[in-house]
Amino acid sequence: MQINRLVLPGPGPTEHDVAALCARLARLYDGGATEVVCDAAAVTAPGLAAVEALARLRLTARGRGALTVIGVGPAYRALLGLVGLVELLGEVEEGEPAGRVEEGVEPDDLAV
Repeated sequence: MQINRLVLPGPGPTEHDVAALCARLARLYDGGATEVVCDAAAVTAPGLAAVEALARLRLTARGRGALTVIGVGPAYRALLGLVGLVELLGEVEEGEPAGRVEEGVEPDDLAV
């Protein structure tokens, strides 16, 4: 298994960076990578382009390999939470089942 690294530029990716980042990610997968680590540590002043970058990177990775996001600072995490896209980090929220896990429902369970 080949693990590669993709670094988001700081202080925050711009609209112009998004296409280049996605193209680089696609090249990594096309070159044989099965897992890519996306390092967001340099993103200290994220804007909506940083949200778009992560969303488009997730779409680019879909069906090609694993994408793990690391180094997400508090400002970036807060922005993702504000726009309702914290799931782009690939983390399971507290109280939520992990991806591809179905919760069982018993016939006598009350609707909440």
